[in-house]
Amino acid sequence: MSKSRPATVLVVDDERAVADVYAEQLQDRYTVETAYSGETALSKLDAAVDVVLLDRRMPDLSGDEVLSAIREKRHDTRVAMVTAVDPDFDIIEMPFDDYVIKPVSGADLVETVEQLLLHADYEERLRECYSLTAKYAALEASKPPSALAENEEFTELKAELAEVRAELDDITDSFDATDFEMLFRDFETADSAPDSTQS
Repeated sequence: MSKSRPATVLVVDDERAVADVYAEQLQDRYTVETAYSGETALSKLDAAVDVVLLDRRMPDLSGDEVLSAIREKRHDTRVAMVTAVDPDFDIIEMPFDDYVIKPVSGADLVETVEQLLLHADYEERLRECYSLTAKYAALEASKPPSALAENEEFTELKAELAEVRAELDDITDSFDATDFEMLFRDFETADSAPDSTQS
């Protein structure tokens, strides 16, 4: 998600009244779109969508099928199932990021979206940190200290790496045990996902 724009949330529920209420509760904080069917949800899903709030029980495409389609298309979006369907053992293999049981309040929805955005931000910063660290390590191993100290670009790289590490520390300071569990699950899912060239 770009820091220059509010997050975009796609609310998906075949009950129009429910979707519209959720949208109304979120629209002061986010850019909100609604979809009243699974097909419409997939047609609205693009790179701008940061979070999907997805009902499971829908008549055309179920929420489970929409979730599978989202993951197959490798969309980099967070998905929370917001549903009246009580969880059963079938959810173990489902690649959602959160599972919220209806009824939910506006505060619950905002908390869910904020947590998902925080996790996404952490993963983005972690990837950035890994890339910067690799560049730093490669240069440090191949250049003498005097050359590194005199190079302006390396000095900027070192400062950028320190800034990203500080941002990661700030984010993790706000995490609890559940946040870490969710992130580790996300990393395991990403490691086991099929190669994007096959999609």
